[in-house]
Amino acid sequence: MIRAKISGTGSCMPEKILTNQDIEKMVDTSHEWIFARTGINERRIAAEGEFTSDLATTAAQRALEMAGVDAQEIGLIVLGTISADYPWPATACIVQKNLGATNAYAYDISAACSGFIYALASAVDYIVSGRGKKALVIGAETLSRIIDWSDRNTCVLFGDGAGAVVLEASDDETGILSTHLHSDGSYLDLLYQPGFATRHMPSVSGIEAHLPFLKMQGNEVFKVAVRMLTEVSLEALHTHNLGPEDVSLFIPHQANRRILEATAKRIKLTEDQVCINVHKYGNTSSATIPVAMDEACRAGQLKKGDLLLMSAFGGGFTWGSALVRWSIQDN
Repeated sequence: MIRAKISGTGSCMPEKILTNQDIEKMVDTSHEWIFARTGINERRIAAEGEFTSDLATTAAQRALEMAGVDAQEIGLIVLGTISADYPWPATACIVQKNLGATNAYAYDISAACSGFIYALASAVDYIVSGRGKKALVIGAETLSRIIDWSDRNTCVLFGDGAGAVVLEASDDETGILSTHLHSDGSYLDLLYQPGFATRHMPSVSGIEAHLPFLKMQGNEVFKVAVRMLTEVSLEALHTHNLGPEDVSLFIPHQANRRILEATAKRIKLTEDQVCINVHKYGNTSSATIPVAMDEACRAGQLKKGDLLLMSAFGGGFTWGSALVRWSIQDN
């Protein structure tokens, strides 16, 4: 049986750090208020002239290096993002050019914070179907460009970054065991970016109405997020007749520490089973899971044969999970 296995991980975070104390100087808030409600201490912000494609390219290069794979061996590049360089072409095509991955076809996936899981599922299908043997999956964002920095309810939450994995065909027991994807467009008004696209074209009045910026009803999103993250995580485990005690590491989308803790409690996972880095980076949307995975891999928290559970939730609403038998040899 052909499976897609993870053979390399990589991440890239901008150098600039924006702390809660920095944000105190920008809006009416405090470090104590931010941390108590989100668990976030700081986040990374892309520099002037540093774009989503730049972060994605560096993360991909690091993943390729770990895997020992040349860019020209890659047949597919899938990039999850909601902060692309351009409306079109796909940012994945820019990454393909940057890497010199001349044999790959490339496209973006827009599934908000679930973007990496959606992209992973697409790349798994590509490999399992026999269409190709090696793929790059990336989650990358420069959310600082679509945040209203005068809105204290949203500007404290988000940051920039990118993470990537190399997938390869495998016939052993390791690899991606399954992916599970869902969406429900009836929740659109709770979390979305109004403009600019064809529904709201660029205009002075649109800019004054802050249409280019992300909008969120945080309390309502929280309630739905915990429920859906729990359900989709249990769906992955139950599909394989596994329980929480079988999970070596759980990497949820790093949106808010309270969401992560509530979800882990409902799944009945211990604190030691849950990977949390939201305090360092904030919510980087589609990048949170691959960044956390890369950090866990390089820190030796994941060993070959470990069971890795990942789940994400984002605007749309979209949500999904993936269950992985870890493939990379211990560092």
